[in-house]
Amino acid sequence: MIIRAMKFHDFTDCKSLLEMMEDSKFVFKYKHELERKFEEMLMCFITVKLGITTRPIPPHTADNKKMDLLGLYMIVERDGGYRSVTDNNMWSVIAKDMGYEYHDGEFMRIIYAMYLDVLVYYYRFKSVQEKVIDKEMMKEGES
Repeated sequence: MIIRAMKFHDFTDCKSLLEMMEDSKFVFKYKHELERKFEEMLMCFITVKLGITTRPIPPHTADNKKMDLLGLYMIVERDGGYRSVTDNNMWSVIAKDMGYEYHDGEFMRIIYAMYLDVLVYYYRFKSVQEKVIDKEMMKEGES
């Protein structure tokens, strides 16, 4: 299976996995395999790209329950992303969807901000950057 063979050496590898995540049926079907790979990808991105070595992956709650970062990512993306969830004050709903209590919403927001928000931002930035480069190359080819 291609998921098991994936290695994360640079952001291109991370981007490939994130592109797979755009298909929610695929994520549902291979959730257990993807959870491990998603954590590996985050470890690579946070430690190598950002240079942060002090964040445990995966993070745990106060009662030592492992956070499902893939689940958090998918739910927040489904609901429009970090800004939309924050603007609409939906972090409590996100917490409930994740199997926590409503009062854990702020914890979900902090975890998302610490682990996922910069990854999503960078992914979108790189995607737009690639489209701009492709468009410029097409214009040069027409000249």
